[in-house]
Amino acid sequence: QVQFVESGGGLVQPGGSLRLSCAASGIMFRIYAMGWYRQAPGKQRELVALITSGGSTKYVDSVKGRFTISRDNAKNTVYLQMKSLKPEDTAVYYCNAPRNDDQPVFDSWGQGTQVTVSS
Repeated sequence: QVQFVESGGGLVQPGGSLRLSCAASGIMFRIYAMGWYRQAPGKQRELVALITSGGSTKYVDSVKGRFTISRDNAKNTVYLQMKSLKPEDTAVYYCNAPRNDDQPVFDSWGQGTQVTVSS
């Protein structure tokens, strides 16, 4: 059974930082590219960062230079370090394994973790 458990979100002021974690189970974690998606109110879910099985990373333009994705295959966990946060980063953040077209491999989603950037 595939399961993703996200954590680490919260309320932070503009310019602040957060570190998100996502623990995966039920998959052969090390062979998959992993990604962080986010969904803001009234908007579609978007992939903002991914890390391949080999450790290469890719980011959407709006977070480049501010977000860093990493993974620990021994812990089946993917991380998202976020800095210089902006109000437009406010969203629920989820992890999954993205395909080449950025769509998720797995139908299962975790509960997500809420990130709110506000003064």
